[in-house]
Amino acid sequence: MQRIILFLFAALAAIAFAAPTPRKHHSSHIGTFSAQARGRKGTTRNPLKAMERAYRKYNWSITFVTPSGQTFTLGTPDGDGSDASSAPAPAPAAPAPVSSAAATSSAINQDAATLTRTTTAAPAATTSSAAGASEQENGEVSATPESNESEYLSPVSVGGQTLNLDFDTGSADLWVFSTSLSSSSIGQHAAFDPSKSPTWEDYPGASWQIMYGDGSGASGTVGLDIVEVGGATASRQAVEIATKVSSSFVSDENNDGLLGLGFSKINTIKPQPQKTFFESILPKLDQPVFTADLEDDAAGTYEFGRVDTTKYTGTLHVTPVDSSNGFWEFASTAYSIGGTTYQNSGASTAIADTGTSLLLVDDNVAQAFYAQVQGSQLSRTAGGYVYPCSAQVPDFGVQIGSSGFIATIPGSDITFAEVGQGTCFGGVQGNGGGGIQIFGDVLLKQYFAVFNGGNESFGIAAKSPQVNTKA
Repeated sequence: MQRIILFLFAALAAIAFAAPTPRKHHSSHIGTFSAQARGRKGTTRNPLKAMERAYRKYNWSITFVTPSGQTFTLGTPDGDGSDASSAPAPAPAAPAPVSSAAATSSAINQDAATLTRTTTAAPAATTSSAAGASEQENGEVSATPESNESEYLSPVSVGGQTLNLDFDTGSADLWVFSTSLSSSSIGQHAAFDPSKSPTWEDYPGASWQIMYGDGSGASGTVGLDIVEVGGATASRQAVEIATKVSSSFVSDENNDGLLGLGFSKINTIKPQPQKTFFESILPKLDQPVFTADLEDDAAGTYEFGRVDTTKYTGTLHVTPVDSSNGFWEFASTAYSIGGTTYQNSGASTAIADTGTSLLLVDDNVAQAFYAQVQGSQLSRTAGGYVYPCSAQVPDFGVQIGSSGFIATIPGSDITFAEVGQGTCFGGVQGNGGGGIQIFGDVLLKQYFAVFNGGNESFGIAAKSPQVNTKA
């Protein structure tokens, strides 16, 4: 009898050990949660870099003059996306002290920078191929401002490797620094290594290239991999591997790449544009939305799949967007200065762009605003409007589409940076006649923003006092 019991025990044990290990069960819904991110550098803002990023991104150029009389073009061409490790052109000196007298048209024109759009090319609409989402899920991720607050960076897992990427609603490419670059180009960047990803698939014949009006750019090959953002996962997501980058990208050591959250009409992959990360996971989200809750000089959050009503108070002001150009684009035909609203006849349309730090409005609007700031001028040496840091700056607002809502920045929050000798650089600047107004983080961090991919709309609301660090 004892032998029989021992035999049965041994048989059962053999069966148990021979059986495959059960796989962990993944529920069809993953609740929201956050991933922590940390900046890698100091906290000094660089207005020159902020202007350069914005103008280069939209293929505009800005030329100004140093105190010694030499001309300097923001974004001097640094190659066609070739692998480069040279340092960018040196920045011009800080602006000379400005007069304490009220700014006038003549004073502004005497020190006027030349602001010129160099190219205008709206991408043609194309059909995106599918890149599946794995499960129904929501996700939340931290967004940490870079040292100069030219961008907010968030941790993203690509094939199990973590990179700090710029979440950019003004573009539609997901591209990363890679080990295909030279060591000098990689520098301090985290570089993705496809050979170390067990889920990487090459995309034969596919390539990508981003080119800017100043000649800078990046390009490379394409593959498919698992991309995770704060618990929300897209399987077989198109990932663009940089094999060539120009020096302007190399010098931005905080940023390991970009995660575009615009519309895939402007994705640059050839022969066929691919879906963005948001478009890939859209069918599996509880709601077809993501939200941006950015903070001033502090980590904020992006959340996918729901609108957290505890993060805002009052009305969510919603306007339809026109996605035909690939952007979260809407009309903005009015602005306010010091609480008084003015119409902007012939206004350019506006886009909500988390990848741009400044608020770039039509030139006539910027000039009208700074005419109300004592001592302000459009400085050739700073590349934008400056004023004495002691000046009383009025509140400034812009209309958000058909909602009629004027989103307002308090005057105390207009200053983007001190540039020396008691002079400050404004976070509101002109668009140089670029034909589009860019509503960047100077505005967006004041509000709770909702991007709805289901009905293609953009919403904005006042932050709840308990989560607004300025309350």
